[in-house]
Amino acid sequence: MLRPFRAEDAQPLWDSMDNETTNRLTGTHGTFTREMIDGYVQRQVAADDESRISFIIAPLDDSRVLGEVVVNEIDMDNHCASIRIALFDEAEFGKGYGSEAMRLMVGHAFETRNLHRIELEVYAFNPRAIRAYEKVGFVREGVRRDALYWDGEYVDAIIMSILRNEWH
Repeated sequence: MLRPFRAEDAQPLWDSMDNETTNRLTGTHGTFTREMIDGYVQRQVAADDESRISFIIAPLDDSRVLGEVVVNEIDMDNHCASIRIALFDEAEFGKGYGSEAMRLMVGHAFETRNLHRIELEVYAFNPRAIRAYEKVGFVREGVRRDALYWDGEYVDAIIMSILRNEWH
């Protein structure tokens, strides 16, 4: 399920900052302080930024924080936005949480913000995510060649999008 952020979500988010796999899959080079994480969560709890929608990904049967999904860069003039997702623990990969969270968030964004287009970038070394996005209805549009430098190698970023009339 998707649920609003709570103040106590800062701890699991902070704990995820050292996850090398998640950092690699999201292309996160930066480091964050606890104060930065606390501030980020406080802003999400306030939910007063019209240019974004943020939710925690949680299982239906307990209160664990599995990750987050965010629609950001909402451009109401052009009815488009970007989306990003992160699962915080590799043990939860491959269980369908990411696909379901994307499906729920895309539907929510289309329905509540009257968007026409939602786009994302995914790195070429993440075929599992590419399949999950395609399952939701995202279509490959192009490639940003050598967009990420990771562990001494350049990696392509694949651009994908979904239009409202393609969402099922």
